[in-house]
Amino acid sequence: MASNGGVSGSGERTERALGALGGVLAAAAGLAAGELASAAVRPEASPVTAVGAAVITLAPGSVTKWAIDTFGAQDKLVLQLGIAAVLALCAAALGVLAVRRRAAAAGALAFAAVGAFAAVTRPGAGPSDAAPSLVAGVAAAGVLALLATRLSPAPASAPANPANQGGGAGAGRRRFLTAAATTAAASGGSWLLGRALHTADSAELTASRAALTLPAADAAAGPLPPGARLDLPGLSSFHTPNDTFYRIDTALRVPRLDATRWRLRVHGAGVRRPLTLTFDDLLARELVERDITLSCVSNPVGGRLVGNARWIGVRLADVLREAGVRPPSEGGRADHLVARSADGMTLGSPVETVMDGRDALLAVAMNGEPLPFEHGFPVRMVVPGLYGYVSACKWLEDLELTTFDAYDAYWTERGWAARGPVKTQSRIDTPRPSAPPRPGEVAVAGVAWAPHTGIERVEVRVDEGPWHEAELADEATPDSWRQWVWRWEATPGEHRLQVRATDRTGTTQTDEDSSVLPDGATGRHTITVEVPD
Repeated sequence: MASNGGVSGSGERTERALGALGGVLAAAAGLAAGELASAAVRPEASPVTAVGAAVITLAPGSVTKWAIDTFGAQDKLVLQLGIAAVLALCAAALGVLAVRRRAAAAGALAFAAVGAFAAVTRPGAGPSDAAPSLVAGVAAAGVLALLATRLSPAPASAPANPANQGGGAGAGRRRFLTAAATTAAASGGSWLLGRALHTADSAELTASRAALTLPAADAAAGPLPPGARLDLPGLSSFHTPNDTFYRIDTALRVPRLDATRWRLRVHGAGVRRPLTLTFDDLLARELVERDITLSCVSNPVGGRLVGNARWIGVRLADVLREAGVRPPSEGGRADHLVARSADGMTLGSPVETVMDGRDALLAVAMNGEPLPFEHGFPVRMVVPGLYGYVSACKWLEDLELTTFDAYDAYWTERGWAARGPVKTQSRIDTPRPSAPPRPGEVAVAGVAWAPHTGIERVEVRVDEGPWHEAELADEATPDSWRQWVWRWEATPGEHRLQVRATDRTGTTQTDEDSSVLPDGATGRHTITVEVPD
């Protein structure tokens, strides 16, 4: 029995399926057009990037924590895939509706309005940032209307086609599939062209960074003590390579800035002489080289969101004092230093901490080369002893002096503590549960860190037994982590290994487990290994 104008139940299902496909293809065409249009504006104006950035901005702290805990450095990719999945579902529903109601195609413009609003409200955005999303909406609406029309049965007055089994509906589906294939090909080409244009711009900036020659540090870190490195398989290297150094930030697209056009503004409460510095201005100052360990507040006990690098930069305190800033202990008006990134991120550091004599840096180099783009080129902040969420601003462009009462930075607004001193931590790198050791002497080894305080002692125990003091590598600086090793006579069976560190203040890691929210995890890294017979 026919229904809905002569279309069978099977035909209805096919029609809905093709309508959904048309909606998804229309969305893909829109995104491709938006990507191409963003090449004429800036990469951050791309619809998915703009919407993703808005989601990050609006997400509560618990959601952000869950994303980092679950996906780590891949959280941004997962967000983009999630946005694409939601858009695909909405587009499919819109496509089904558009087959019967042509006006439904205009629904794509509503999504364009959301993207345009997200784009123009981003830091540094202008009216032109709305253009890629608007182009995407118009393209998607037009393609969806076209595909919906093609899917409609041919008019009754159309000449009969003997090859058309099923009449007008079959002809409509063939017209639809032809238009769909054309749309897919055109969308793919537009997307690739847009990415190629972005890549060309990126390649120019990459070449500019590669051609940059930094002056030697005026105050070099010097060679490491002979015993600072323990040569043990599976142990983290003293310096973490740039390509494996952890990256946690909110940038869906890594900002690629031109060092020749970069500017840093220093202003706000208690600034008697506001400054605007160029990259060359920084390089003309005294450059210091230091080994400093950075840790993310989202790093769980025993986690990998921590790394040690050799940084070159200008002392932040020197720049602040030149601007006339005094810390609160000297009568200064501001207790809060708000750092702003090119991507709009805000991080807030205690003024007293960054001016207390520690090597807080405006860093320009990492492990012997200009900062990688992923780690903040051309300039970022590095402050030993503070978690990254309150200090390690990448792609730095603005420093504002204010108070904690007057302003909450990004993470503080989401429930994280306003001040984030790093907790003393230690980690077992080897052995690993996935690679259990053989019976006999086993090197249990890892790293421990208490930046700006220093590690005094590391201890290991087996199966809740007595604590055994580990051998510490020589200290390079209190600001960097120390490797350690303890020799264990392993016996067959299941064993539980646990480590704890004590810092120079005499504080030993607590055995009380706590979440990373609001100011960093506590507890002792514990692993279980099965030693075979």
